[in-house]
Amino acid sequence: MMEKKDDLPTRAKAVRRNILAMVSRSESAHVGTALSCADLLVALYFGVMRIDPKKPQWDERDRFLLSKGHGCSALYATLVERGYADTKILDGFCMDGGTLWGHATSKTMPGVEASTGSLGHGLPLGLGMAIANNKSKVFVLMGDGECDEGSVWEAALLAGHRGQDNLVAIIDYNKIQSLGSTREVLDLEPLAAKWKAMRWSVREVDGHDIAAVQKTLKKLPFHKGKPSLLIAHTTKGKGVSYMENSLDWHYKTPDKKQLKEALEEQE
Repeated sequence: MMEKKDDLPTRAKAVRRNILAMVSRSESAHVGTALSCADLLVALYFGVMRIDPKKPQWDERDRFLLSKGHGCSALYATLVERGYADTKILDGFCMDGGTLWGHATSKTMPGVEASTGSLGHGLPLGLGMAIANNKSKVFVLMGDGECDEGSVWEAALLAGHRGQDNLVAIIDYNKIQSLGSTREVLDLEPLAAKWKAMRWSVREVDGHDIAAVQKTLKKLPFHKGKPSLLIAHTTKGKGVSYMENSLDWHYKTPDKKQLKEALEEQE
């Protein structure tokens, strides 16, 4: 299903509103990392992936794994926006008696393919799923800080060696991880060159330009016989001016006044 392009930024704002409400209500964390990937998720779920919300276990569906599972409020909000579940389920995010946990957890709501958030595990898991079912594409969204994990590179090396061209990795490259900038903590550059050296086909895009993301992912694989990597340049805390590019909002929770200000920016 391809939404009209003009509708997608509106969808992304709706996702951001739900992210903000969920995190504030539960006094939980990781709002910045959720906001940075909201546009990417909207691009994927509204025009790139072959899915059917009415048949979440459809055998021929594409699979999506949020490897940076601590940003799961964005995934839950996107699944609701796409019609996988009623909005009311979001009220239970990180709440006693609720069903949605603080890391992406399978069987908590339709559309969550696997439990993730132990960083570095999503790409190996996605590779296994891609090998097991070569009739569908497997999309794995990773954080840039997550790329410090050795298991990411082991899986990348094997995927390139196998030429696993139904595997699509996306790096949410907001350049801020939990304790500092990626450049300060462990510099990833030259990021594209590293993946190309492991036989991946690589593209780079503005991760907040939904149309550009969809156009780039319109034809997959990028190169037949190679896995595809999209480096999405994003902004931590995107859409909330006082959160953007701020390390503080990896863990902080907006209070009532801050929530009000943030929601006003989504109107």
